[in-house]
Amino acid sequence: MSTKKVIKCKAAVAWEAGKPLSIEEVEVAPPKAHEVRIKIVATAVCHTDAYTLSGADPEGCFPVILGHEGAGIVESVGEGVTKVKKGDTVIPLYIPQCGECKFCKNPKTNLCQKIRITQGKGVMPDGTSRFTCKGKQIYHFMGTSTFSEYTVVADISVAKIDAAAPLDKVCLLGCGISTGYGAAVNTAKVEPGSTCAVFGLGGVGLAVIMGCKIAGASRIIGIDINKDKYAKAKEFGATECISPQDSKKPIQEVLVEMTDGGVDYSFECIGNVGVMRAALEACHKGWGVSVIVGVAAAGQEISTRPFQLVTGRTWKGTAFGGWKSVDNVPKLVTEYMSKKIKVDEFVTHTLPFDKINEAFELMHSGKSIRTVLKF
Repeated sequence: MSTKKVIKCKAAVAWEAGKPLSIEEVEVAPPKAHEVRIKIVATAVCHTDAYTLSGADPEGCFPVILGHEGAGIVESVGEGVTKVKKGDTVIPLYIPQCGECKFCKNPKTNLCQKIRITQGKGVMPDGTSRFTCKGKQIYHFMGTSTFSEYTVVADISVAKIDAAAPLDKVCLLGCGISTGYGAAVNTAKVEPGSTCAVFGLGGVGLAVIMGCKIAGASRIIGIDINKDKYAKAKEFGATECISPQDSKKPIQEVLVEMTDGGVDYSFECIGNVGVMRAALEACHKGWGVSVIVGVAAAGQEISTRPFQLVTGRTWKGTAFGGWKSVDNVPKLVTEYMSKKIKVDEFVTHTLPFDKINEAFELMHSGKSIRTVLKF
């Protein structure tokens, strides 16, 4: 094991909050026990990366290598690693699956807590970083740090996938698509013939629409103030799209009128607490279920009148679509390979890794669904 060397490679470093990423040469230390070093082949940019970069994330540490939607090849493994070996095709996981903690043993959740504390502090489970640049320690992000040509992750944070899968597509199964699809099929458990409303038609919202359609929903209403998103939403299975700005009435009232009392399932895919309330209140009395998928800024609170819940509505949340990651990401790749789920259609732009700041600009402008960066 001692033959493994430090690797010098390219990475996008966030030196401080609110500044563009800087392409640097970084040193990536060899994997320690129960760690895996991965050559990242492709990575995508998600709103969560931008949220931390903005400085609004209380868990954000700088300098840091962001990125959590990636795919690559195992370069080397530390001692004690048995699930993957050099040369395996993998997707790094921001929610691990140790199989041993009480969360992993409980079928009701996918929220493995084994390395949660160190992951939140931007370090490996032993409390140290594997990244240095210009003599400074660089923090890890979400246990993945895919904005680097090589990264090191815990061995419980990798899913081994089909080697034939195109990595510049399946990298998206590391976050957005899996999250939205699972919100519909796992968390809400959408039923055939039901009516659904999806608030926010970005990548996650489109994945929710896809999940609702696969589950057999008969009516899927997309809601967004950006009408340029409607054509894509309909391609994914939305039966109609509406803008809250087109009515003087609150959007929940519009939906209740359109659907004879409200929708069976609603999904908030933005991270806006006002929209979360609207999504709940758009649900049908007696049985409506609203799922929070979007991540609101730190410290924000949700509100509604308790009568909404007393009269039979349910408010739920989901992380990574409820998928137990190590078990299910390989299955999601297989579903993509067999054309059960869409992935290619989410990729609107592909850029070389050096143009990573352009990918962030595309996302903020609303012009992209997902931009994939290739090394």
